[in-house]
Amino acid sequence: MTKQDYWNATRYDTQHAFVSHYGKDILSLLQPQQGETIIDVGCGTGDLAHELSKQGVHVIGIDASPNMIATAKEKYPHIPFYVQSATQLTGFSNVDAVFSNATLHWVKEPLTALQSMYAILKSGGRFVAEFGGAHNVETITHAIIDEIRHKEEVFT
Repeated sequence: MTKQDYWNATRYDTQHAFVSHYGKDILSLLQPQQGETIIDVGCGTGDLAHELSKQGVHVIGIDASPNMIATAKEKYPHIPFYVQSATQLTGFSNVDAVFSNATLHWVKEPLTALQSMYAILKSGGRFVAEFGGAHNVETITHAIIDEIRHKEEVFT
């Protein structure tokens, strides 16, 4: 039984382009060096992989969505893109860095994904990721605000 792909690459590029836009800031944390091999896990339609390739990086894009990968291949045919799960990265080893933007919060087995990414890094390799979703820290924010209000009540 094949898993259904619910990702709409066209909608992603038109209505959610901000995801890649914000992700550009994280590339500075990655500090890509020309000639390095970097795996972009959850590459979506390939925009950040393209940014990395413009910096002389050998980048490989990975995404679990065939729809996203098909669009990435159309947009950036010079970059290799593969349909793979973050939990089962195969065919890669000894890479300089693994990069992921706005992906890991979708992964249902995060520990397995982290182990998979760690396994393909060379010794001293880098892992840079950003993840989150709408209202993903709302519970924490509310708890902090509630605690502040409680403290104010105690001291007034």
